[in-house]
Amino acid sequence: MTGSDGQPLASTLAERGFRRLLGVRIASQFGDGMFQAALAGSVLFNPERQTTAVAVAAGTAVLLLPYSLLGPFAGVLLDVWSRRRVLVAASIARIVLVGLAALLIAVASQGLLFMLVVLVAIGLNRLFLSAVSAATPHVVADARLVTANAVSGTAGSLASSAGIGCALLALQTAVSIGYHGYATVAALAPLGYAASAALAVRRFGADDLGPDRVPRRQGAWARVTGVARDLGDGVRHLVRRRNAALALTVQTGFRMLFGVLTLALLLLHRNYFPGDDDIAGSVTALAGVFVAGALGVIVGAALTPRLTHRIGGQRWITAVLVAAAMALAGFGLPFRSDLLLVVVFVLNIAAQSIKIVTDTFIQQECDDAYRGRVFSVSDTTFNLAYVVGMFAAAFVLPDTGRSPVVLLLVAAALLATAAAYAARRWRAQAAWDAVADASRT
Repeated sequence: MTGSDGQPLASTLAERGFRRLLGVRIASQFGDGMFQAALAGSVLFNPERQTTAVAVAAGTAVLLLPYSLLGPFAGVLLDVWSRRRVLVAASIARIVLVGLAALLIAVASQGLLFMLVVLVAIGLNRLFLSAVSAATPHVVADARLVTANAVSGTAGSLASSAGIGCALLALQTAVSIGYHGYATVAALAPLGYAASAALAVRRFGADDLGPDRVPRRQGAWARVTGVARDLGDGVRHLVRRRNAALALTVQTGFRMLFGVLTLALLLLHRNYFPGDDDIAGSVTALAGVFVAGALGVIVGAALTPRLTHRIGGQRWITAVLVAAAMALAGFGLPFRSDLLLVVVFVLNIAAQSIKIVTDTFIQQECDDAYRGRVFSVSDTTFNLAYVVGMFAAAFVLPDTGRSPVVLLLVAAALLATAAAYAARRWRAQAAWDAVADASRT
């Protein structure tokens, strides 16, 4: 899965087109981090609001589900429209939408209009990231896709974490924790989107990022109206790509369990760890969580290209699932904020590793004519699984987030997923070897 060159990172970064696309992504995700911090703070860590498990899960569902259901339509467009134009248009639209969201936060108006604005902004963010993934094979050699995905995903996650970190720093030093403070943070996010759009316009031509030339017999609208047929073709195309399909299935299961743990972690920091309803202390404690998560992303990105080259992507996915289960059971049960940082660290190693391997399998095995649709299907299952996990947790977790039973069940599910994936991979490989042996005789 990795290139044969001796310096994969250096040779990947030597690709000028890849560096340019990386810059577009970093600028955008820094803005995303600022906006996410403002959004989460105004809804969850706001002393003027009370939060329950069901309320957090419901809010997450409202924000993610609509785009998740419309995502496949976007995938069809990514296989027809210039992906560079998609990147620019999505960034410009988010400048307007996030600016409006900041005004609504400032006046404490978080009703239907606010939800609609945030919905569209988040949907455009997912479209943006799908376009980046679909465009990556156009700027880097196929042999270096693992390293490219590792660098791109890590840089994007770190940029988002940096945006969150800057937001938290501003809330601790320059602005107050409340509606006006969160509105100020949100108003800074469009700077990242503006930089991203400018870089995309200046660094790429309209057709540099694909899609490859397609027949012009149908316009974009005609293709959207035929989305069911096109998606059926895309799913059938994916199913015939064994490594990509299996990895995507595992990623979906892991994401569901990640949703359970995310809700538990948020509730623990909101309602269990702080004393005397110390919201400011909760926000500060979350900074440590973001640092641990960012470090996990870095380590996952550093290890994945090297270890997939040595043991294969399938074995590496199995290994990180087992490691996540062990960390969860070993460091999670005491329910101490310091030990949970270890859990966050290991879980983010696993999440980043699984994402890199899955994206690489899709990029390597799926034809470019289907790649946008497949990545949108991947994005849809990614979000749906996360929401399902959060909703399942909302009805079994207490409002404090502390539940040893749920934690142990998640650890057991991680081990079961690892075992099932390893067994399925072994059977598939055995069948493949049998066919190969028969063809040689």
